[in-house]
Amino acid sequence: MSSPWGRIDADGTVYVKDAGTDGGERVIGSWQAGDADAGLAYYVRKYEDLETEVSLLAKRLSSGAGDPIATRKHALELKEQLPTAAVIGDLAGLATKLDALLTEAEAKAGEASAAREAARAEAIAAKEQLVAEAEQIAEHATSWKTSGDRLRAIVDEWKQIKGVDRKTDDALWKRFAAARDAFGKRRGQHFAQLDAERGTAKQAKEKLVARAEELSTSDDWKGTAAAMRDLMTEWKAAPRAARDVEDALWARFRAAQDAFFARRSGTFAERDAEQVENLQKKEAIIAQAEALDVSNPKAAQVALRDLQEAFDGIGHVPRDAMRRVDERMRAAEQRVRDALDAEWRTNTTASNPFLAALRERLSEAEEKLERARKSGDAARIAKAEAEVEQRRSLLPQ
Repeated sequence: MSSPWGRIDADGTVYVKDAGTDGGERVIGSWQAGDADAGLAYYVRKYEDLETEVSLLAKRLSSGAGDPIATRKHALELKEQLPTAAVIGDLAGLATKLDALLTEAEAKAGEASAAREAARAEAIAAKEQLVAEAEQIAEHATSWKTSGDRLRAIVDEWKQIKGVDRKTDDALWKRFAAARDAFGKRRGQHFAQLDAERGTAKQAKEKLVARAEELSTSDDWKGTAAAMRDLMTEWKAAPRAARDVEDALWARFRAAQDAFFARRSGTFAERDAEQVENLQKKEAIIAQAEALDVSNPKAAQVALRDLQEAFDGIGHVPRDAMRRVDERMRAAEQRVRDALDAEWRTNTTASNPFLAALRERLSEAEEKLERARKSGDAARIAKAEAEVEQRRSLLPQ
């Protein structure tokens, strides 16, 4: 019994065609279990199994599912088995397929190696970038919390980057760790200095608080108000203490300020109420003075003196009313004086023609002075005033 790739002779010896042997055949076994056709079919199936194995390797490699290095190793093992394989089939063709598979595996292995090297270079570059960022933070960052959070995040990102050889990874990690330590040292120095500054600020603001509390009981309203404003200016210019200390000191400082200004406001409110009452009393007296009957000037003068005494005995009035009140009172007083003056002139003129003439010239001089004052001419006013004084000096007292 025979096939294109092998045969079984009469004594059961099994041969396979093999160009690499003398005579082109190689004994692969002996078949004694049955007829030759069954034996031939058995050895052909073994070849087909081997061929199927090679085809599966090729398909897995082409699809990317097979590892090129493992595939190459397996293909070499299969190729080394071909010279002794107990199978019947196209061994030369199968060897050609294995050679092609080995060539493709070599190419795939090269591509995989290049990809791994590229991935390694990319991973190294990614970690170098993280190291550079950490070193930048270590040297320049002042946002301490944000920067600290970022350094912790870098550690998490570092763990996700794979493919860096141990030696390179260790060297890069040492740089990162050094940068992280430098940042921690600089941050520690910053907060140590900040604590010292806050201690100084605490002492300074405690002094301001003590001064404000001391002034809070003062009754020197004007001077203390100015001092309180100065203390507030100093407070704003002073550095801040720790937040809890700052808040507590501010509460005390503000309470002292509020206590003083509340007392001052209360006192001013009482004073204002008193001054309003004084204003009402003075206005009532002025109304009486304005209503005096000047037909009897001397009686009016006596009554005016009593009103003046009562007027002067009343305390302060609101500042904005002082001028108006004084002017009204002076006008009422002038009304009485004018009446007295008119009566005197009348009496004097009637009894003494010479005094009447002097009085008339004084009146003319006073009228001239009034016109000069209305003109606003300083020189003219001065001249008219001098003339009035000169005329008045001629009159007997």
